[in-house]
Amino acid sequence: MAERRIRKRQREAPAGLWDRPALLGAIADVLLVLGSAALAYALVPGILPLPLFPLRELVVVTPIRQVTAAQLAYAARSSLAGNFFTVDLDKVRATFEKLPWVRHAEVRRRWPGTLELEVEEHNAAAYWRVVDAGETRLVSELGEVFVAASNATLPVFSGPEGSALLLLERYREFNRAVAPLGRSLDGLALSPRLAWQIRLDDGMVIELGH
Repeated sequence: MAERRIRKRQREAPAGLWDRPALLGAIADVLLVLGSAALAYALVPGILPLPLFPLRELVVVTPIRQVTAAQLAYAARSSLAGNFFTVDLDKVRATFEKLPWVRHAEVRRRWPGTLELEVEEHNAAAYWRVVDAGETRLVSELGEVFVAASNATLPVFSGPEGSALLLLERYREFNRAVAPLGRSLDGLALSPRLAWQIRLDDGMVIELGH
């Protein structure tokens, strides 16, 4: 009788881990996945710098009007380093944004070996004359002052630093005011005391004062 009880208790005892093949298989699968991930993580830094994924071309996907092909080539040579995966896109973007006429640039990868470049150029609305420094810059249609070379026929602005947008807005207002007379503005100046001077295309100068 006692022997039967012992055998019964042995049969009713819970199975151990090694007696549960399904659970062991699941654990083995998890360990295999983790091990593979760890191995890949360890190998990737060594594989990516290898010359297996070279950059083959840089494609400009937006129309370019002011930036020259020589300027684009120079920026590419000075910023493109590494391969498809290791190239520093922020560095590439910053290099292109230093070019004259470039307001903003975007760079993205396109598999298998191409970089796509989008360029937003400034649209010049006027020249900006820096009186104290004797320099001439440009004012964009957004009222931003930038440095670039141009031989276009544009009005000339001058004023305190940071007033380019105000001059652009007033220029448009004054231009509409003199249009019925068949005239247009050739220049607009704002003094440090906020006095306006308008120069028309026929050479006439109008002093508006404060």
